Amino acid sequence: MGEFIIKMPDVGEGVAEAELVEWHVKTGDPVREDMVIAAVMTDKATVEIPSPVNGTVIWLAGEVGDRIAVKAPLVRIKTAGDVGEAEPMRISQTLPAETAKVEIAKPTPAAPASAPAPVDKPLAAPSVRLFAREKGVDLRQVQATGPAGRILREDIEQYLTQGTAPAAARNGSARKTATEQIKLTGLRRRIAEKMVLSTSRIPHITYVEEVDMTALEELRATMNGDRRPDHPKLTVLPFLMRALVKAISGQPDVNATFDDDAGIITRHSAVHIGIATQTPAGLTVPVVRHAEARGIWDCAAEMNRLAEAARSGTATRDELLGSTITISSLGALGGIVSTPVINHPEVAIIGVNKIATRPVWDGAQFVPRKMMNLSSSFDHRIIDGWDAATFVQRIRTLLETPALIFIEG
Repeated sequence: MGEFIIKMPDVGEGVAEAELVEWHVKTGDPVREDMVIAAVMTDKATVEIPSPVNGTVIWLAGEVGDRIAVKAPLVRIKTAGDVGEAEPMRISQTLPAETAKVEIAKPTPAAPASAPAPVDKPLAAPSVRLFAREKGVDLRQVQATGPAGRILREDIEQYLTQGTAPAAARNGSARKTATEQIKLTGLRRRIAEKMVLSTSRIPHITYVEEVDMTALEELRATMNGDRRPDHPKLTVLPFLMRALVKAISGQPDVNATFDDDAGIITRHSAVHIGIATQTPAGLTVPVVRHAEARGIWDCAAEMNRLAEAARSGTATRDELLGSTITISSLGALGGIVSTPVINHPEVAIIGVNKIATRPVWDGAQFVPRKMMNLSSSFDHRIIDGWDAATFVQRIRTLLETPALIFIEG
């Protein structure tokens, strides 16, 4: 008998460690070649690690939520032959944002090992397991339709719509006293760390301004009615993106990042706009790159593509990193004011709220106008209150007179 050691692979980005977000096996479990044994995460990418050998798990490195150093032992497997250990391999930085799979070099065993009996733990991506836990669904009760018997998010949704969820989940009349402690792991942990970083290091100043969107809404309706079949339907956000580009040209300090430790402000000539997007796994910020070089339709198409990639878990790391300013839009939920948190190390974030018809005094009478509040936060170390207000006023002027958005220069 021999022992095979699987080491923590290099998951890219120059990191020295990765977070263990899920074990697919436990000590004593049989494993077979290419079976996924663990999922690890760094930044916003989850990587599934397969076993390159047949055997039995005899040791695991830690618990979910632990951080494991690159090249450190992760799993020990008892095998039929003397096969040693697998060298950790580096993963390309273009892995999908939700789940990727790393290939670990397979050894040549000294003697053939008999394949153990299959394990009965359901196969599912970490984000799917999280969704199941949130819905109170036992994955063993769900019919899998994915490749190789994997359970998909759609399988859980189908299970819920069929009314086969546990009776306790359907009947809310019983008094409940149970509590549950949930360890913060994976993307939720990354979000928590990023929020703490932003709020503890950045002194925020939030400025709210009312914008008359009547003219823009009329223009948007006209453009959507006349759009080509290959053009996406326009929302307010592409107009705001183009307004941001124009406003930044007059105040380049807003399109910047600040290195707290070095005390250096970096102004960016390129405008890379992050779009805060809610996904089943949590908040992500896909980035529309070079908004300064895109027209209104191109901004809309790229934003839609990235949002769909983020929600489906297929966005790459490059598509989730490198923004220079961020837009947060909660207007669809009906909010009229928000206090958005700056995406560190950026120095500004623009918050979009709902459009509502309100009475506005025109000097002679009250008239109905479509109004929207912009709630914007700035890093007060870099942007003074006056300059923050001036920047938002520039955006307001462009949105209230949308023809200005399309004027070059």
